[in-house]
Amino acid sequence: MNKVTVKKLIEKIEGEAELDFTFNQGKIEDVKINFGFYRGIEEILRGKDARDALVITPRVCGICNHAHLLAAVRAIENGYENAGLRVNLTSKANDIREFTLSCELIQNHIKWLYMTILPQLEKYVGVVSEENYAIKATYLTSTITKALAIFAGQWPHSSYAVPGGVTCDPTHLDVMQAQSLVDESIKFFEEVMIGLSIDDYLAIESVSSFGHIQGDFGKLLHLMVVNDMGDKGYSHDRFIVFGDCILSKPGKSIVTNVTNIDTRYVREDEQKDTVAKAVTYKDKFYEVGPLARGMVAKTPIVKSLHKRYKDSVLSRVFARMHEVALLLDYSKNLLQNLKLDESSCVLDADVRLNEFEGTGIVEAARGSLIHKTTVRDGVITNYDIITPTQWNLSHSTREEQGIAIEAMIGSSSIEEATFIFRTFDVCSVCTTQ
Repeated sequence: MNKVTVKKLIEKIEGEAELDFTFNQGKIEDVKINFGFYRGIEEILRGKDARDALVITPRVCGICNHAHLLAAVRAIENGYENAGLRVNLTSKANDIREFTLSCELIQNHIKWLYMTILPQLEKYVGVVSEENYAIKATYLTSTITKALAIFAGQWPHSSYAVPGGVTCDPTHLDVMQAQSLVDESIKFFEEVMIGLSIDDYLAIESVSSFGHIQGDFGKLLHLMVVNDMGDKGYSHDRFIVFGDCILSKPGKSIVTNVTNIDTRYVREDEQKDTVAKAVTYKDKFYEVGPLARGMVAKTPIVKSLHKRYKDSVLSRVFARMHEVALLLDYSKNLLQNLKLDESSCVLDADVRLNEFEGTGIVEAARGSLIHKTTVRDGVITNYDIITPTQWNLSHSTREEQGIAIEAMIGSSSIEEATFIFRTFDVCSVCTTQ
């Protein structure tokens, strides 16, 4: 049988992408991932005041915009530190940033579950459902986003994080309102998504206890197991995390061996037939995102799942949904311990440096997000944004296939391959910023 190439426009992701599949003997032999829409955010930032990045970079994406804001402000703060100005955030400012970022990750994961992966899985395996997943997604995401907006002022595209802290000064009433919204979100998660208490769920550390998980998450797990998703979507079994957060510390994991990393070895390269750049670490492709965070952190349930199913579709999907429980629990604890008597910002508004270079790193919903800024004479001369989807969707080299491409190769149909593709929670608008 001759080789056949089929083009497929992929929607039901954040943005859209074109995949060119090459079939040989009924199996996918190669995939080209093409992103054609370029906006040039990095170019727009050149010549702007350093703080303009706090307003412009959140416009990169309508879903993970808060992560871009925090990466931008951390890049400025890191630049100040490199130039000799100490920036010691109060625990109040840091915890508010952590809370709002956690809320953004939660809403992203929930939208992905209800608007993408669960309905797409049902479609792929031929299950007819009468469920209104859009209503469920809207309810939970709007609830947790309201809690975020109490501190950030709005969502999306908030700009409340500034060098040295945050602009908000919440009251006890604000915290009580946020706590009520988080409690409401936890109740929905328990009753609708997992069918047990969040404490009982977080106590699960072995795949053998999956049967206790009910609700929509239980339905998702059941469909994946009975349709052999634990045997599909294998990639290189290499993971990397650059951000330092509640979900993981920085590091890379090859199979199960975790070692330290250094951002100096991150490299971007132009790619043919797409405006997206490839990203490697020491010339190797690494997967980023929830599964990477679980593997580097050695999260017990993720390790148990990986031991049996490796870096499969099942492992990748489970790790993302597991973060919802971790983040809801973390968010509740942050509010309970928020020190309202501390300062919101440790730097005066007129404190500015004219010469610095800085790097800001955030663990966004899809993985490690890196912002690098160079400022000369008070203006940005260079700005570099490296997004999670660049890591996961890089093209192949002569030495090896990209992460998502390796996962799709060997699939027997476009439907199977595109489902695997969506398990990476693709964001094309971030990738082509």
